[in-house]
Amino acid sequence: MNFYHITPVQVRFNDVDLAGHVNNSVYQEFFDLGRLEYFRQVMNEGLRFDGLGMVIASIRIDFFQPVFLFDPVSVQTKIVSLGNKSLEMKQQVLRTGSSEPLSEATTVMVCFDHTCKVSAELPESWKEKVRLFEKGEVEG
Repeated sequence: MNFYHITPVQVRFNDVDLAGHVNNSVYQEFFDLGRLEYFRQVMNEGLRFDGLGMVIASIRIDFFQPVFLFDPVSVQTKIVSLGNKSLEMKQQVLRTGSSEPLSEATTVMVCFDHTCKVSAELPESWKEKVRLFEKGEVEG
């Protein structure tokens, strides 16, 4: 799987637990940063909380190796499939210079109309921007 979007992430002192590694709960923040940057770059806008936006319906994180305080890490983000109202995103946390993921996330996001408080169809313009950015490597 090719990832075309990378977001560097700074590990902060308060991210580290008594075991000396980044606490599992912090990985969600790393993945959030990757998602926000992906939407800002690919869609030319951030996640919105008025009008049409995206909300998380499901997320699964798998952990393979720990991240430590001074590790240079980044988040790779990719949309792998597009549905009528939802999309599936894959993400990985990696040490800089390595291709081995330290953790992986699979997230399902649903298009949501914040004004009417209901799910909505993914705009075709969003789908086209994703397909173009992902070089056609997206289902749906």
